[in-house]
Amino acid sequence: MTAAPLLDELHLNPATGMDAVTLRVGDLETMSAYYSDALAMAPLEERTHGAEVHRVLGRGTTPLVSLVATPGLPGVDPRQAGLFHTAFLFETPAALAATVARAAQHPLSRYVGSADHLVSEAFYFTDPEGNGIELYTDRPREQWEWSNGEVKMATLYLDPNEYISRHLEQTALAQGADVPGIVGHVHLQVGDVDAARRFYVDALGFEPAATHPGALFASAGGYHHHVAMNTWNSAGAGPRATSLGLGDVAITVPGREDLDALVARLRRHGISFADEQRRVVVFDPWGTQVSVALPGTTGVDELLAG
Repeated sequence: MTAAPLLDELHLNPATGMDAVTLRVGDLETMSAYYSDALAMAPLEERTHGAEVHRVLGRGTTPLVSLVATPGLPGVDPRQAGLFHTAFLFETPAALAATVARAAQHPLSRYVGSADHLVSEAFYFTDPEGNGIELYTDRPREQWEWSNGEVKMATLYLDPNEYISRHLEQTALAQGADVPGIVGHVHLQVGDVDAARRFYVDALGFEPAATHPGALFASAGGYHHHVAMNTWNSAGAGPRATSLGLGDVAITVPGREDLDALVARLRRHGISFADEQRRVVVFDPWGTQVSVALPGTTGVDELLAG
């Protein structure tokens, strides 16, 4: 009888992934329409918590974004800690090209740019309330280059018009929300990269994948990154003020034993948390809520942050 592999107490399970990102929004209908029309997402679930309306949108049965109506809050501050972008990953260049074409034609989209990152090809937009969006597809893993424990990434020119003309297929465009997609990674703005490493790597259990000036990329299972943290706009930022924008970063792990290992790490590092049996909720040094949960737990769960 083969013994079960020992649980790695220092790192997240290699099968760890990302779940729907929660955004606090001022205009729920405008934001819902944007993610539906520009990014081909469909409403999956809605629930009311007191005065707050939580609406989840996604593709197929996969949640991609949870919008929480909180009108009256200040707008997104591009220099405070919080969201740099949510990165939506597509399986094929055709699926990516179809989504980019839709987003580029939407009147409320702001196109930011595109890049060949060696491990991926990506296009960047900003939604109507100032939240960053990345739309990307990965190159095959066998094409990724690793050196001294770091994956090689770059920011090379990627012609958006040439990419769309080469990969756009009417079938993928017509299928819309039926074409699969997932949250591939979440890129955060932080006040200090070393403090971010202590929280996201040492305590949460991600493994460093790459370092760049003012930025750290980390992952589980040898991915190029599930989370990234940079100080490009937010160096020295303190705790986040309550505002529109990022509400929760959701991470999924396969089993309760993974949550138990996480709880042990958090205790060793003296970090407070809430254990809800199917998910553990914790706040990073800047007050960003992070939920680590079993599959199918996140969605319209209540935010702990007021």
